[in-house]
Amino acid sequence: MSDNKTMMQYFEWYLPNDGLWWKRCAAKAENIRDLGVTDVWLPPAYKATKQDDVGYSVYDMYDLGEFDQKGTVRTKYGTKEEYKEAIKAFHNAGINVFADIVLNHRMGGDELEEVTAVTDNPEDRNEQIGGEQKILAWSRFTFPGRAGKYSKFTWDHTHFTGTDWDERTQSKDVIYRFTGKEWRPDTDPEKGNFDYLMGMNVDMENPEVIRETKKWMNWYLKEAGFDGFRLDAVKHISFSFYRQLLEDIREKQGREIPAVGEYWSGDIERLLYYLEQVDDEMRLFDVALHYHFFDASHAGGNYDMRGLLTDTLMTRKPESAVTFVDNHDTQFGQSLQSFVDDWFKPLAYAVILLREEGIPCVFYTDYYGNPVQNRPPVPNLGKMMKIRKLYAYGEQVDYFDDEHIVGWVRRGDDHEFSGIAIVMSDNAAGTKRMEMGKNYAGITFYDATGECPDPIVIDEDGFGEFGTEAGKVSVWVCRGAFENLIVND
Repeated sequence: MSDNKTMMQYFEWYLPNDGLWWKRCAAKAENIRDLGVTDVWLPPAYKATKQDDVGYSVYDMYDLGEFDQKGTVRTKYGTKEEYKEAIKAFHNAGINVFADIVLNHRMGGDELEEVTAVTDNPEDRNEQIGGEQKILAWSRFTFPGRAGKYSKFTWDHTHFTGTDWDERTQSKDVIYRFTGKEWRPDTDPEKGNFDYLMGMNVDMENPEVIRETKKWMNWYLKEAGFDGFRLDAVKHISFSFYRQLLEDIREKQGREIPAVGEYWSGDIERLLYYLEQVDDEMRLFDVALHYHFFDASHAGGNYDMRGLLTDTLMTRKPESAVTFVDNHDTQFGQSLQSFVDDWFKPLAYAVILLREEGIPCVFYTDYYGNPVQNRPPVPNLGKMMKIRKLYAYGEQVDYFDDEHIVGWVRRGDDHEFSGIAIVMSDNAAGTKRMEMGKNYAGITFYDATGECPDPIVIDEDGFGEFGTEAGKVSVWVCRGAFENLIVND
């Protein structure tokens, strides 16, 4: 049985709006368990502004596909009961479920309010560029379809700090900051201050908002029965807010609830600073590593592979890293488009799956492919996931000592047939002499990817001459592991 954790992001941006997604999740739970998936991240499950929304245009967080609101009962993914059944199916398969939590904004208000606001420069929110004026904002959220079930709380402009839309003038060229409100200073410094992201920006200092948010999160945990949080857009929310919120929720629930935050920055120093500010109450996605993969994949074979892992969470603070290659936001056509090129994806997945640092997160599209955008599945991804589950154990020794051909070994432990060697190149084919250990002397190793068909034998000193092809990755395993992978492929 594996003790290597692996997360899977079980959705992408271009899923069909047929209401069958939760049923598909339930049907696939045992399959992805067998791949080694221990944790699954599901999309936002609550009612958005329209049925085909992915879930980030949040309207009513108490409506999990139960009430007739915004022209639909179900969400894009299905009904509330189907959602709960999917979670049960994952639990029955031994998989923990992470729910996507989107607290920064609300959209699709039910009523307009006349609000006094000033205008700020969208490119530098610290610069006020217009005086007070009256605008019409969609800031009243009364949720008439739910009629007060679960919570009678309704939202008005006092619960928000600003918006980017004036209904009266149909203007969206500036950011409207409501009179008497300020952007929180403890947010990301991009654009001067990145408190505001989209829609109606939630005021995280408002006591009523804080109380209602805590109430909702405790209700959601109990109602849906999930295990952990994926926290959206944390760079846009007061750093102190999440630190206190997670402490309070865990105390109320009486258990440790894992959380991973999306702080979208390739600057490792910002990621480390944020973790310090929230007292390490969460892990973070390793965005810095993602951008290294992206850059390497578009460098035409001229990337210095010795620096592939430099200044990433994986190497600077591995206990806080959730590593990934791509996600729904980096897909083509999305706001953070930075899709890693197809040829490099197997190399990137070898890094996140077969090293000891961090918890890897496999993207749904990379495993299954995406017919909408004609994206193929990543070759050998399922096999690398199984190798992580079964054989990627023991001491790790790195050989990042060449500009183009790098590798590492895992020297195995008491897991049967454990111990692997990985070699990758962004340029020409080649080999790397790496030490598995004298206990492997005379053992035959095979490339599980099939790129190098000829086996090698570990010499009497415990070394092997492990090779790979041009622009490829090879994953070398011992004979017993190789035979098992063939039988179970």
